Amino acid sequence: MADTDKRLNLRFVALAIGMFAIGTDSFVVAGILPSIAKDLDTDVQTSAELITAYALAYAILSPVVATVAAQVSRKVLLIGGLLVFIGGNIGTGLAPTFEVAMCFRVVAALGGAMFTPTSAGAVVALAGPERRATALSILFGGLSAATALGSPIGTAISGVTDWRGTMVFVAVVGAVALVAVLVGLPSVPSPPRVSFGQRLSPLKDVRITLTLLLLLVAYSGLFTLYTYVSQVFRTATDGDGTTLAWLLFAWGAAAVVGNSVSGRITDKFGNRVVINTAGIVAVAVFATTPWSSQHTVSAFVAVMIWGACGWAMLVPIQHRLVGANPAASQLSISLSSSANYIGVSLAPVIGGFLLDHVVEVDHLGYPAAGIVLAGLLIGELSHLAIRRARRAEAAAEAGSTADAPSLARS
Repeated sequence: MADTDKRLNLRFVALAIGMFAIGTDSFVVAGILPSIAKDLDTDVQTSAELITAYALAYAILSPVVATVAAQVSRKVLLIGGLLVFIGGNIGTGLAPTFEVAMCFRVVAALGGAMFTPTSAGAVVALAGPERRATALSILFGGLSAATALGSPIGTAISGVTDWRGTMVFVAVVGAVALVAVLVGLPSVPSPPRVSFGQRLSPLKDVRITLTLLLLLVAYSGLFTLYTYVSQVFRTATDGDGTTLAWLLFAWGAAAVVGNSVSGRITDKFGNRVVINTAGIVAVAVFATTPWSSQHTVSAFVAVMIWGACGWAMLVPIQHRLVGANPAASQLSISLSSSANYIGVSLAPVIGGFLLDHVVEVDHLGYPAAGIVLAGLLIGELSHLAIRRARRAEAAAEAGSTADAPSLARS
């Protein structure tokens, strides 16, 4: 039994390495925007569109790939996704112009869209019901590790070489994941076919739609500041890439802690308390960035609170999705990934517009805080919709119980 568990854990770790590579690719670009802008002869706001291209392509392509490739072998899809991902990052690192780099970011996103949902399905299929939670925690531990280690390492590499070296680093990690999957993963059965329309069907439920909007809007605000973290905290880091890498490490380490404890807190206090508490604390941190960004110590404190609170919101939001309509939970969770990436894709656009027309970079935390607050208000609407639906269900159940004696007498 112990040997079986060990073999399963090694298979999950192989997939987690892939998640680490894809997560690093998602988060590292924010830390190397100044290097990209300088090399490709553009400004930081324009360079941030690389984040938009990756995140938006991922959000759109994930459900499309899942539908089109439903009958493809899971292992073939995982290997193919990593190959495309590696090619996309090598192409980005070799790109002679910003436009070519943008195209290769879409290619890398396609690889991520092929790998991530497939890997989640693979661990569920391999683990069985009794080990499902453990398997998923190992898998998404790779994503959490990307925030704590992958992104700061990639940023540090950029400081030593340049941003192209960072892209090579991401491609190398993807290659390690490819070898691990090739060697350590057995064949995985394909899941039942689900049409594209069925994948979008949960959106007909206002409770789910509002909860997904909470996720989309809140993470737009959270990542509006993250996208421009190198600029917002430039005074605190004195423009030094190594200091910025340590700042991102602090953010990522706090994110891992926030994500890991949020489940237990949600079970104890409910998702509304955790979502609103974490969100309001993040709003307060954002509102104080004009001061905290001026000093190294205060910058580290700010990003750690922000990282913990931002990632602590993710689990309770998914908990709310599952509770809103348990029958549609798997499809709702799948849509939550797309909603999250759409929010991340909008963040550079929103931030770029604000910096061009509304605020100086030192004050970007103000509108970012407002966007997160708007997400929390949408979250309250989703909470009210869920309560209203539960009351209606309770009333209908009470009515049917009351009718039963009269039907028996008749």
